[in-house]
Amino acid sequence: MEMAAVAGLVLIVGIVALLALGVPISVAVGSSSALAAITVLGFENGLLTSAQQMFRGVNNFSLLAIPFFVLAGVIMNNGGIALRLVNFAKMLVGRAPGSLAQTNVAANAMFGSVSGSAVASVAAVGSTMGPLQAKEGYPRDFAAATNIASAPSGMIIPPSNLMIVYSLVSSTSVAALFVAGYVPGILWAAVCMVIVHLYARKRPELRVTEKLSGPAKLRVAGQAVPALLLIVIVIGGILAGVFTPTEASCIAVLYSLVLSFVYRSVKVGDLGGILLDSARTTAIVMFLVGVSAVMSWVMSFAQIPQLVTDALLDVSTNPYVLIVLIVLLLLVIGCFMDPTPAVLIFAPIFLPVVTSFGMDPVHFGIFMVLALSIGTITPPVGPVLFVGAKVSGMSIESVMRRLVPFFVGLVLLLLVVATTPALSLWLPGLLGLA
Repeated sequence: MEMAAVAGLVLIVGIVALLALGVPISVAVGSSSALAAITVLGFENGLLTSAQQMFRGVNNFSLLAIPFFVLAGVIMNNGGIALRLVNFAKMLVGRAPGSLAQTNVAANAMFGSVSGSAVASVAAVGSTMGPLQAKEGYPRDFAAATNIASAPSGMIIPPSNLMIVYSLVSSTSVAALFVAGYVPGILWAAVCMVIVHLYARKRPELRVTEKLSGPAKLRVAGQAVPALLLIVIVIGGILAGVFTPTEASCIAVLYSLVLSFVYRSVKVGDLGGILLDSARTTAIVMFLVGVSAVMSWVMSFAQIPQLVTDALLDVSTNPYVLIVLIVLLLLVIGCFMDPTPAVLIFAPIFLPVVTSFGMDPVHFGIFMVLALSIGTITPPVGPVLFVGAKVSGMSIESVMRRLVPFFVGLVLLLLVVATTPALSLWLPGLLGLA
């Protein structure tokens, strides 16, 4: 057997075996990749190459954006911003059928895009909206399902850490990915709103929110606009060329910190805990990036991406058939793996396949992020599903029953986005980024 085949076999068998034993995915990927390198290069050279590849993987200026965006998200999650965005969302959609559930969807889209974390969004918005919906007679399982299904929309609406990770492994523009995420992210929220609307039409007892007076609307908007301005400053500054995405992440930290102090919801004594929380999250992500660089070297040595490309092209050369196959594979992968390691592992494998029939890497990145975002609300791993169920006090089984219509709608949206490049590329093209 050739050494490349041996390396690939050691890598794949090692990862599968360690994951089956319950080993954390970062450790499974790192140790299997190092073992594969040692197999073909010898002990000393294998360890040296693994260390060099890990350093190369994290030695990237663009990656500095991740810890700063994570820190900005943690500050916002502790800074009283969620309640202000919930009130603003209630003002926007409060007269629609199922108004409180509609408010939940809109608030998740706004808070998720500002904080960059679906888990933070489902916890912060859910803990605010859950009691309000229960008081107005909304079934608790439906309220929890609405909160869970709409939370990942903020992973697609920029700024998005997952898109930064994808840009690293695909060498695509972060700015183009950020802009490309707007239409699919808004469509995600729109799908959830349509499902809520159809549910509420059959239940007239779900009252609409009382209409606010003019001065009350101005007060609510005034409280929420400073938080929403963060998106304008970050994305606007990147598109205008005022600063890079990494510099934008630093500005996001400073802005969110000042805003939280103005709101008097964060004190100086809270900063230690905030920094510790963000450091833990950042350490996990950066370690994954480092070990994935070793894995990428082994996969390149073993020619695994080329083997996968050839295998899929043997099945069919029809682009739409290949897209559907990749979509199905990503949905299955998302059920068992968190989005960040899934992007690091599978983007280099599937990217040669889609580019072989002319798909733009930005388009592929968007529908890959969309597919893996659906995975965050599906068992058995789904972090958003478990956090959302815990916040609502409901069992996973009862929530899953209510999630089925949302799943159907979101998978249909995924297929539309995957087969319609204009939904992802129109806005970047309009701004000269694609």
